[in-house]
Amino acid sequence: MKFTDGYWQLRPGVSVLRPGTVESVEPDERGFTVFAPSGQINGRGDTLNRPVVTARFFSPAPGVVGVTIGHHSGGLPREPHFGVSTDHTHPVTVDITGLSASLTTGELTVRVALVDGWRVEFRHGDRLVTASTARSVGIATDGEGRRYVHERLALGVGETVYGLGERFGPFVKNGQTVDIWNADGGTASEQAYKNVPFYLSSAGYGVFVDHPEHVSFEVGSEVVAQTQFSVEGQSLTYHVIDGPTPKDVLRRYTALTGRPARVPAWSYGLWLSTSFTTSYDEKTVTEFVDGMAERDLPLSVFHFDCFWMRQFHWVDFVWDPATFPDPEGMLRRLHERGLKVCVWINPYIAQRSYLFEEGREAGYLVRNPDGSVWQWDKWQAGMALVDFTNPDAVAWFTGKLKSLLDMGVDCFKTDFGERIPTDVVWHDGSDPQRMHNYYSYLYNRAVFELLETERGEGEAVVFARSATTGGQQFPVHWGGDCESTFVAMAESLRGGLSLASSGFGYWSHDIGGFEGTPDPAVFKRWIAFGLLSSHSRLHGSGSYRVPWAYDEEAVEVLRHFTRLKLGLMPYLAATAEEAHRDGIPMMRPMIVEFPDDPAVAHLDRQYMLGPDVLVAPVLSADGQVTFYVPAGTWTHLVTGAQLTGPAWVTEKHEYDSLPVLARPGAVIGFGARCDRPDYDWADGVQLRLYAPAEGQRHRVRIPSPDGGPGAQFEVGFRDGVATAELVAGESSAYHCVVVGAERAGR
Repeated sequence: MKFTDGYWQLRPGVSVLRPGTVESVEPDERGFTVFAPSGQINGRGDTLNRPVVTARFFSPAPGVVGVTIGHHSGGLPREPHFGVSTDHTHPVTVDITGLSASLTTGELTVRVALVDGWRVEFRHGDRLVTASTARSVGIATDGEGRRYVHERLALGVGETVYGLGERFGPFVKNGQTVDIWNADGGTASEQAYKNVPFYLSSAGYGVFVDHPEHVSFEVGSEVVAQTQFSVEGQSLTYHVIDGPTPKDVLRRYTALTGRPARVPAWSYGLWLSTSFTTSYDEKTVTEFVDGMAERDLPLSVFHFDCFWMRQFHWVDFVWDPATFPDPEGMLRRLHERGLKVCVWINPYIAQRSYLFEEGREAGYLVRNPDGSVWQWDKWQAGMALVDFTNPDAVAWFTGKLKSLLDMGVDCFKTDFGERIPTDVVWHDGSDPQRMHNYYSYLYNRAVFELLETERGEGEAVVFARSATTGGQQFPVHWGGDCESTFVAMAESLRGGLSLASSGFGYWSHDIGGFEGTPDPAVFKRWIAFGLLSSHSRLHGSGSYRVPWAYDEEAVEVLRHFTRLKLGLMPYLAATAEEAHRDGIPMMRPMIVEFPDDPAVAHLDRQYMLGPDVLVAPVLSADGQVTFYVPAGTWTHLVTGAQLTGPAWVTEKHEYDSLPVLARPGAVIGFGARCDRPDYDWADGVQLRLYAPAEGQRHRVRIPSPDGGPGAQFEVGFRDGVATAELVAGESSAYHCVVVGAERAGR
C-alpha cells in the first residue's frame, strides 16, 4: 500500500505516526527493546499525549535478526502463523552504550542509534547492507480508520531485488509494487499463484516479512531508494537474513521456513497428460502410451486431468464409469508397463458431489458467519471448500485420497487453492485474512504427508499450483496456466526464476503452454526448456501434447532431450540433493551462481541448472538466441564446442539444440542409461571434465536413487590426463573423459 503523495506529502486521509527519537532501551537475555516516542522528550510534560513506537530486536537463528515494530499491543492473537524454526541456543551478543544498542549473531549486526533521531543499521561485519532511517517506520491510518505498519529498508546504488514468489513480470523487482495475495491470475498478469513475503537482495542479504496475510511491497517505487513493506494492523515482524552470498541467504531462509523434501527418482522422468478439456477415455490413454513406446520415447508418469471424474462432480474422487469402466485394471496395466500414475485433485467440493453432504453434516466445509456452508458457482456449481484447519476434515479428505492410493494411484496434482474467501469462519478460529494465502500450505501439506505416510519418505511428490512461505517443503510446484506462445514461455521462465529466488527447490511448467495449441516451433522449443527443468510435463488445455500431433520432427526432438535429461541423472540427482539438504534450488538465477558479476543482475532468459550447467532456452521461431557467458571457457554439454567469456553471444540453433554449456572446470556425471530416470546412477557413470585446469581435483558425489549414501569419486586432471578413483560407495564400472580434448584418462 502506498501512503505518500510524492516524497513530502501524505495521501488524502492518511496520517502517519513515526518514531522521533529513542527514549530508552531495555535489554533481555537475547535481545533488546527500544521505546521511541513520536517526538523529542525535553521535559516531563512532553511524555503526555505522546504515542510511542516499540521495536524489539532479537535473533531467531544464526545470522538472522528479527524485528517487531508495534504500536498498541492489546489486540487479540491472530492465527495462523508461519512455521518458523527458531534456535534459542546459538550465540548472541548484546551491547548497549550511551550512543547505541546492538545485537550480533554470526557476522550480522543490527545497531540502533540512541541519539539524534531514528536510525537502525544492519551490517555484515563492517559493511552496511541496509538501514531503517528517519522516515522508514510508520504507524499509518487511512481515511477509513484502518491501521497499518510499514517499514522501509534502504537500497544501495545498483542494488537489485528478487523473489517475492513466482512472479511473471520483470525478474528484477525494483520499481514494482507487489501484493502478496494468492490469486488465480494466469501467467500474464501481476497476480501470482505462489506469493512469498521474502526477497533476496544483490547486496548480500534477504528480508522475510513474517506475516501470512496480505503484505504490500513497494520495491524502489514509492520511495525509489528504499524497499517498503506494510501490513494492516498494529504490529509488523520481519527478519533480515545475512549472506554474504545469495546461496548463504537461501540456506538461512530455508532453515527458518523449511527445506524441500527429497522426491522420488521416477518423478524426474517425462510426465504425459490427457490434457484438460480434451476428449479422452481408456482407449485414448492406451493409444498415447503405445504411441510413446512405439516411437521409443521414454515415459515415466501418466497424468489424468480433471475429467477422470464425472462433470459437475469435482471433487468426489470417483472415476467416471463412462470413460474409465475398469480403473483398477487400467492402473494395473499402466504399472505393468513401468509407469507411475498421477491424478488431478483440488480442495473444492461441488454441490453435486456425494462428499458435499458428508462434509456439510460433519462440519468439514468452510462456513459463513451465520453457520451456513460457504458456496459459489465459480469453477464448480455450488462448490464448497474443505476446512483444513479442522483435523477431522483433514482425515476425512485424505482418507478419500488413500482409497485412490490403494487402488494404484501414485501421486496427485494438487491444483487450485488460491481463491480463498475472507468473509468466512474457520473451524479453529483462524483469521480469514491470514488464511487466504496460508490455505495453500495446509492443503498441500495434508496431501504430501498422506503420500509420505503411505509411500514412505522420499517417495512423495505432488504437482502443486498454489503456495506461500513454507510450501517449498511439499514439492513439486508448476507454473500455472500460460498461453502457448514464445512470450508466455518467457513469462514462465521469469516465474520460475522468481520462485527459485524465494526458496523453492524444484519447479516445472506445461511443455507447449496450457491455453491454446502451440505451433510446432513453439512446441519444439518448449520441449528443450521443459526437459532442462527439474521436472518435465507435457500438458495442455483443449489440445493434446503428444509430439506426433505436431510433426515428426517434434518426436525426434522429444526423444533427444528426454534421453539427454535421463542421461544427466547422476548430475541432476546431486543437484536435487543440494536442494533438499541446503535449500539451494535446482534451477538457479544467474545471480545466485555469479553474484559478483554485474552483467548477470537482470538476466531472465537464461539460468543455471545446478551449479555447472548454463541453459539459454530459444525463445524465437528462427532459432536465434542471445545469451551471456560469464568468465572462463565454457563447453557445450554435448558437442564439446567452446566459448570464452565474459561475452555476449548470439547463435542460431536447430530444434534439437540450444545453448547448454558446462562451467569451466566442471565435472558432470552422465549415466549409463537414458531410458528411465530411476536406475543406479553411479554404476557405469561417465565423469566428464569440461575445460579443466591443470592440477584440479574434485570430489564428486553421486546419490543413490533410494536416498542412500551413493558413491563418491575423486576426479583429477594433470598433464592432459583425467583420472577418477572411487573413494566411497559402490560402482562396478566408471570412467572419466575430457570433453573436446584429444587425450583422456581412465
